[in-house]
Amino acid sequence: MNDNQVLLSVRNLTKYFPLKRGFFEQRQVTAIKAVEDVSFDLFCGETLGLVGESGCGKSTLGRTILQLYQPTAGQVIFDKTDITKVKREGLRKLRQRMQMIFQDPYASIDSRWTITSIIREPMRAHSLYTPKEQVKKVSELLELVQLSSFYMNRYPHEFSGGQRQRISIARALASNPDLIICDEPISSLDVSIQAQVVNLLDELQDRLKLTYLFITHDLSMVRHICDRVAVMYLGSLVEMADQDDLYNQPAHPYTQALLSAVPIPDPRKTRSRKRIILEGDPPSSINFPSGCRFHPRCWLAQEICSQNVPSWREIQKNHWIACHLA
Repeated sequence: MNDNQVLLSVRNLTKYFPLKRGFFEQRQVTAIKAVEDVSFDLFCGETLGLVGESGCGKSTLGRTILQLYQPTAGQVIFDKTDITKVKREGLRKLRQRMQMIFQDPYASIDSRWTITSIIREPMRAHSLYTPKEQVKKVSELLELVQLSSFYMNRYPHEFSGGQRQRISIARALASNPDLIICDEPISSLDVSIQAQVVNLLDELQDRLKLTYLFITHDLSMVRHICDRVAVMYLGSLVEMADQDDLYNQPAHPYTQALLSAVPIPDPRKTRSRKRIILEGDPPSSINFPSGCRFHPRCWLAQEICSQNVPSWREIQKNHWIACHLA
């Protein structure tokens, strides 16, 4: 991987959801700070894992990158173009190169459409191929995701959850994208099916030269598929590093707590490992604590942690962290 080949640059990306009050004249009284001041680079051909607790803003970040949510502030630079400033028609053309695989294969597929219509829709939307070529492409994509083209005229209710997710993957590939944001694509599937879908995504990446942002809360699966891992807490990144560095030498206390909860298939190692139990619940996304957001739950917290917001800094090559004590 060439470090100079940056496909996606996210700079200080922020997304607030306003909370309004009033019957006739609604006025904003506060806001849910779903994502705040997130910055990272995504290189061509790599897989960046984004992990964190449920509700920390992972999915919101992914949707804001694709402009499904309008960002409150910040930049999303895709292939040297700031897509936050691109008008509607230009954004539609760029979206051909950016696709998303959603979490729930039952909700993300229209049950009234045939499989051909579902997979064909991105081609129609972007005016790709002739109608006859589109049908041929649907057949090829089904074979690519290891489903028979015999199923082309069937409906989603005739398929299992794993098969539906394969159809979602085929739909994401229909517009020949460079970047795919995978929003917890395996969390709703049986454990026996999860590995098959992850292996399929891995094979497709090698074959089609794809770049993934892989959003999940499954840290054991992240280690299998990702090149780098970014850890998110309450809407902000707290640590990002190469996969081996993060798992072998986690520097942020929150990352250490997450990794201590990952099951290990060796009983002796499990008994000898110290489990870190975080006390309390995450603070509200409406009213963050002062200083470091993690300090109310951190067993290492000192006075500076409650007073100053930690800066996003590089503690060693390709290892970034937001912590005063690292």
